[in-house]
Formats: sequence, C-alpha cells, structure tokens
Amino acid sequence: MTEHEQTPPANCKWDLRLYVAGQTPKSVTAFANLKKLCEEHLPGQYRIEVIDLMEHPQLAAGDQILAIPTLVRKLPEPIKKIIGDLSNTERVLVGLDVREASSASDRVAAWNPV
Repeated sequence: MTEHEQTPPANCKWDLRLYVAGQTPKSVTAFANLKKLCEEHLPGQYRIEVIDLMEHPQLAAGDQILAIPTLVRKLPEPIKKIIGDLSNTERVLVGLDVREASSASDRVAAWNPV
C-alpha cells in the first residue's frame, strides 16, 4: 500500500480526494473551500487526501483525472467527481449528498458520476 492508498479511519464516513497541480490559486481555493465545507457540515466524519499531480502525475490515471482541481468522493459510494474550485457551496453539498438538490438541474450540474 502506498502513501496514497491509505485506509480511511474507522469513523470516516466521507473519504475525499482532491487532485491539484501545485499551489495555484484555484488549487488553494479548492482546498480552503473543501476544508471549510467539511468542518461545517461533516465534523469528525471526513478525511481529505490532497494529491499534487505536479509531484505524482501517474496518480491521475487511477481516478481518470482530466482537469484540475478535481474532487473525488471515494466514500460513501458511489464514487463521484466535481471539477473546479468548489466555490459553489450549494452544488458541492448536493454533490456530496449532504443536502438534497432543489432541482434536477442542480444535481446534474454538481457532479459527474464515474
């Protein structure tokens, strides 16, 4: 098992992987937005793994990463992805299934299922 394939803690209900490319403004913003969202809505129930594709480009293939930043929800299943800086909190919450979509178009716009 590599450092990027760690098993989440037993109390972890939300296993999230954020793919970034260095310390770009979008990458930094995406991490800050994700951390804030998790602390507010999933306290003590999440794990965030940040993968810098500048350091580990080979890891992009495993989750089929085509754009960055990309958030991959590994748990709970099914696996889901969202691309961007995660600044639209409502769409991220809907995509994580933390909150119900107010309309069908919100759910489609929020996530691209694997």
